[in-house]
Amino acid sequence: MLAGKNVFITGASGGLGSQIALEFAKQGCNLYLTGRQGEKLVELAERLGLQTSKNIFWESGDLECPQQLEHVISDAKRKLGEIDILVNCAGVFVVKELKATSNEDFDSTMNLNVKVPFVLCREFIGAMAKNKWGRIINIGSSSSYNGFKETSVYCASKHALLGLSRSLHDEYADKNVRVFCFSPGSIKTEMGKQVKNQDFDTFISPEEIARYITFCISFDKEMVSNEIQLKRVDVQ
Repeated sequence: MLAGKNVFITGASGGLGSQIALEFAKQGCNLYLTGRQGEKLVELAERLGLQTSKNIFWESGDLECPQQLEHVISDAKRKLGEIDILVNCAGVFVVKELKATSNEDFDSTMNLNVKVPFVLCREFIGAMAKNKWGRIINIGSSSSYNGFKETSVYCASKHALLGLSRSLHDEYADKNVRVFCFSPGSIKTEMGKQVKNQDFDTFISPEEIARYITFCISFDKEMVSNEIQLKRVDVQ
């Protein structure tokens, strides 16, 4: 059902974003990948190119910069046309006590974790509504539902992303544009290594999360699960 769909993925150079890209490639999708680490994007695109004959495009950059964000939006539209599936996976994880958290930390976190997804949703959702088909995947966190010490700004941003997802789900459901917020616990990625006082070996595999995401969004009749929490079996 997803074959031939055009997919835009942020954070594709990261541990989870790259796995999501691989899963969509397996489904026969056309991909536009963005991320801060250009070398990793090139490696990923080359890997995907060996697995599929579909269109694979990429552009590295910092989406917190308004000019770079505008550039990747226009570049994706030019190369792929209308976007069918948007994956907001890029994020920043600040681990600091409140008294050590600067205004710059707050602004950077809210920009990348909330504002960028908001702008991308606004840019692409119109075509989805017109075509009566679309999927928006926002990557939340267990911090979308809970508060944890030394991550106040991150938790605030993920709560905000969940609120955005809920609002858009309600606004566009009758147009067959389905907005999902997947909220996993700690993941076995480089970002996950920043989590304090937890056993990294118990974290969730990004490969499993990516497979679960493509599975969940493939249903196209009456059923939809717009909020999905993914928890670990062994939490220490």
